[in-house]
Amino acid sequence: MNNMEADIILLPGDGIGPEVVGAAAAVLQAVAARSGHTFYMREYLLGGCAIDAHGTPLPPETLEACRRADAVLLGAVGGLKWDDPNASVRPEQGLLGLRKALGLFANLRPVKPHPALLAASPLRSERLAGVDLVVVRELTSGIYFGEPRLRRTLGDEIEAVDTMTYSQSEIRRVAHVAFQLARGRRGKVTSVDKANVLETSRLWRQTVNQVAKEYPDIRLEHILVDAAAMFLVSRPAAFDVILTENLFGDILTDEASTLTGSMGNLPSASLGAAQNRFGLPRGLYEPIHGSAPDIAGKGIANPVGAILSAAMLLRHSLGLAGEAEDLEGAVNDALSAGLRTADLAAAGEPALNTLQMTGSILERLAAGAVQRG
Repeated sequence: MNNMEADIILLPGDGIGPEVVGAAAAVLQAVAARSGHTFYMREYLLGGCAIDAHGTPLPPETLEACRRADAVLLGAVGGLKWDDPNASVRPEQGLLGLRKALGLFANLRPVKPHPALLAASPLRSERLAGVDLVVVRELTSGIYFGEPRLRRTLGDEIEAVDTMTYSQSEIRRVAHVAFQLARGRRGKVTSVDKANVLETSRLWRQTVNQVAKEYPDIRLEHILVDAAAMFLVSRPAAFDVILTENLFGDILTDEASTLTGSMGNLPSASLGAAQNRFGLPRGLYEPIHGSAPDIAGKGIANPVGAILSAAMLLRHSLGLAGEAEDLEGAVNDALSAGLRTADLAAAGEPALNTLQMTGSILERLAAGAVQRG
């Protein structure tokens, strides 16, 4: 697509969020400049910083801007400052509310260890051979959104209640995403549930089986979540597309990040039915790591997950597959050259800070790409 003009909302958030979003924004501007596009980027508040400024983690102006944008790039939310279990307003409510309001029901988290980083994983390198999987996580239902959600006093004891709910339509729509994705990959879907215990999981399994009938070319297997957690570290290469609900997906993808050497490497895309003006999903893109308050402000955060999230933004929301491949190639080249941030460097190895790693990726992007148009 030539001479594209796109509106991208930046939500730096808290902790290391501003640092990694700054890196991703820099590479997006570089992509735009060398490909003849114009990306208009505006920053808005979300999370703890929004609570401090407006008393709410999701200000109305932030939500309205995201609804009008072509795509949204997020850093991270939360931190020790707002980590009071008794607080009625928390940063994470802003992120959950944004996903719900934008209808972003499918979260895609690709996991493909870089060959040069196998030693950074706690798993033996032979376990990582051939690992190339995507987790499709349902994002707007389940226990994170179920009602009632409350604390109550029973006699002299306090009891807390969280409710897990799923409807057939919620399961069906995310299952279609997984099966369609598998058609462009190795043709296998692994559905993860807890059907031996949970009624929601029994409905999940039943509904996924119904959807599978529409995809006779795709192999479907069901695995309980505890077994899936074990298989992710014992035989991860056996997975292609993993389909699961909100809570299980949250936990399993953090575990899967160890396959790549660091949670800082993993990007994600949250997609729904709503389209932008290009007829593509108005997605929310973010690295899967948290706000990492222990290193916030030190300039040492790994920007790779955020930069690869920007590549997913180019591909899914702007239709710029070639530019996305160029950016991913620049990241791969930097890692292949032995460049490492502190979370990836072995003992005694030099470590680059956030700006240095970003600069190295920008250099490779400029050197390896051909002007598009």
